Amino acid sequence: MLKDIDLSGVDKTKLKEIHKMESMVSSGHRACQGCGEVLAMGMVTRVAGPDTIVCNATGCMEIISSPYPQTAWKVPWIHVAFENAGAVASGVEAAIKALHRKGKVSSKPNILCFGGDGATADIGFGSLSGAMERGHNLLYVCLDNEAYMNTGIQRSSSTPYGASTTTSPCGTESIGQHTQKKNMPRIIAEHGVPYVATASPSHPTDLMDKVAKALAVDGPAYLHIYSPCPTGWGSKGEKSIEIAKLAVETNLFPLYEVVGGRFGFTKKIKKVKPIGDYLKLQRRFRHLTEKEIGFIQQTVEDNYEELERFCQATAKCEE
Repeated sequence: MLKDIDLSGVDKTKLKEIHKMESMVSSGHRACQGCGEVLAMGMVTRVAGPDTIVCNATGCMEIISSPYPQTAWKVPWIHVAFENAGAVASGVEAAIKALHRKGKVSSKPNILCFGGDGATADIGFGSLSGAMERGHNLLYVCLDNEAYMNTGIQRSSSTPYGASTTTSPCGTESIGQHTQKKNMPRIIAEHGVPYVATASPSHPTDLMDKVAKALAVDGPAYLHIYSPCPTGWGSKGEKSIEIAKLAVETNLFPLYEVVGGRFGFTKKIKKVKPIGDYLKLQRRFRHLTEKEIGFIQQTVEDNYEELERFCQATAKCEE
């Protein structure tokens, strides 16, 4: 069901002002060089600010930020299992609401939930879906590096077609991952939540604007962030932002948002680059033949055209 939601009053992020916004993740954490997830997490928490509670599913960001007795977190933080991050965040949100109603707390902190693609699309999908369906006022952020990187680069349902992982290895009889990537933003949008968006650390102001909008809506919000992983993708750490940018510029990972059920692009690429430019920078795709790259190119174009139709079908009618 379509619903009009006015987000015009939400302030836009100014690039020259970002350095003045404090990240709630301190430096000195143990992330790999070039990690896209921790870059994105810093951008998200810069917008959320200190009045925030974080629920963090098991995954890379939990491991690198909280080796006991140390922590990189500047805000209250809860580590939960793969399968129940959405449920725990729901409980935190309900508890804050009850305490506020009884007058025992005055503020209503932002409730952030971070999960990797495995925690989001596979193991934790049930609790995430429940949180979205019940309408809890929280922001769930999926940091998508397209495999289970923290336990050995095993495939997830977010691993793209053709990628070689330790549980979908390429070989003489295998292309690697043989199924298509699960479309989590679309699935969450089908829950009818107020706000869903895709984002990338290669476009920081777009990402941070979406965090501000997600926190401004009344009800659940979902942000799917593309997160390059040099270790799992076999790419150079200094190439992470270039790869993330190419994912957008090839239309592999379009930047869009769904507000009240209405789809809309936040960035359209005027001169789309071929998918080969993106694939050649990553070792996980180096076994692909020209025929297979052509198949991926066609899939990207088909998916983008489908997204365009969603945008056209849900656009507001002109007066």
